[in-house]
Amino acid sequence: MFYLKYKKHIEALLFVSGDPITIHKIAQILEIPEEHILSLIEELIQDMAEEHRGLTIIKVAAGYQLCTKPELSTTLEKLGQVQDNKLSAAAMETLSIIAFKQPITKIEIENIRGVKIDRVLATLNERQMIKEIGRKETIGRPILYGTTENFLKCFGLNGLQDLPPLAELLP
Repeated sequence: MFYLKYKKHIEALLFVSGDPITIHKIAQILEIPEEHILSLIEELIQDMAEEHRGLTIIKVAAGYQLCTKPELSTTLEKLGQVQDNKLSAAAMETLSIIAFKQPITKIEIENIRGVKIDRVLATLNERQMIKEIGRKETIGRPILYGTTENFLKCFGLNGLQDLPPLAELLP
């Protein structure tokens, strides 16, 4: 196939980008049709599926990203550059509420959690997991919060539709 020579270009773009990159963007850069990009990415995924390879390509946040295989995490942690950036239980609860109920106001979240969330919201905002997505059309016009693309990347989701149904998570 004429387009096979572009596999190395796609692999290099995914490597250099670091963040997910869309098929549309790759097609623009390489000036070839999107359907060929998708086919070449699928071939690259198959190439990297071999056991002796350390990298893989995943679909996340409406794009594709080059990443290490999960089974290599213990080796990579030994490198010492992997930082432990875990979210607290309070932050995870708040983030879950925002993810499933967005758009949602601070007061609505506090009513669900039963505690003040000022510091938790600040932390989630600093980590770019949430953002202001507008104002509610009510008295005081409170800020509406929603999740970000960084949230999708962090949790390996392609979109909010990939969240599990809320009913399955409740007792």
